[in-house]
Amino acid sequence: MLTFAYPWLAVLLPLPIFVYWLVPPHVELRAGVRVPFFRTLVTLTGQVPGSGIVTARRSSGRTAILMVCWLLAFAALMRPQWIEPPLHREVPTRDMLLLVDLSGSMDTRDFTDTQGHTVNRLTALKQVLDEFVARRQGDRIGVVVFGDAPFALVPFTTDLKLARQLVQETVVGMAGPRTAFGDAIGLGISLFDKSTVKARTMIALTDGNDTASKVPPGEAAGVAKDRGIVIHTVAIGDPTAAGEDKLDEAALKDVAERTGGSFYRALDREQLAGIYQRLDQVETRRIETVSFRPKSDLYWIPLIGALLTSMGACVVIVIRRHHSGPHALRQGAIP
Repeated sequence: MLTFAYPWLAVLLPLPIFVYWLVPPHVELRAGVRVPFFRTLVTLTGQVPGSGIVTARRSSGRTAILMVCWLLAFAALMRPQWIEPPLHREVPTRDMLLLVDLSGSMDTRDFTDTQGHTVNRLTALKQVLDEFVARRQGDRIGVVVFGDAPFALVPFTTDLKLARQLVQETVVGMAGPRTAFGDAIGLGISLFDKSTVKARTMIALTDGNDTASKVPPGEAAGVAKDRGIVIHTVAIGDPTAAGEDKLDEAALKDVAERTGGSFYRALDREQLAGIYQRLDQVETRRIETVSFRPKSDLYWIPLIGALLTSMGACVVIVIRRHHSGPHALRQGAIP
């Protein structure tokens, strides 16, 4: 669609007409030459001499050229633009961070995969997590893995394919054998510092108690609450385990309750998949659609038209003068 950035300038289009009406003609005094054969010149030229002011008249062709150049120059001044059809872009409105436990206890083989084969907890977790991330179109996903210490595996990104691939490449123990759950929350909070969206969510997945953190999970959850971060916790595995592999459900429930999140328990793959379905319902997709219409400036088109018109008129005038000059002298020659 063609439009003008400054259409109000169109009120100045008739300006030359007002100048023609209101401004008096330019007065120029020229010296005359007295000749004894004045009547002969009058007869040859066919003009009738008169006294007083002589107003020079512009030919209709030149007037038309001036009008065209004026209109084209004014069209460029009004800044014509071509507006393209609207484009729609979806802007993520939620940042979701996954905290994935890679401690040694995640190698316990008490889960089954989609084919019914016995697999360790991390393998089952990655299968379900892959399906969950694939459905998060419109969210930015980040991943933190933790063992003895937390590590940022995937910064916040809308490239869900990359996030899924990096999660599938994780292995048990790559971050150490112990569980630093509180420190993982702390690292997650720091990753949210540069986040500009309102909806901020963490989903923590662990099967053990905190044995390596410098910051207790409860204190880290309190900081997360102050930053507007909601934490959902998912307990994986056997709650009756003892020792370092013992599942600290109380700490996970406390973290979730402090931040307004939910606590879930997954004893097998089916329960784990059901948890992600419930999280999908709780953390629904939030997408803000931004529409804009690209604009292309076209002011150069009338400018080029005005330039070519004026240059063409000048060339025509020069050619006419070149051809008519000697001929006029021969026709007006006096024997």
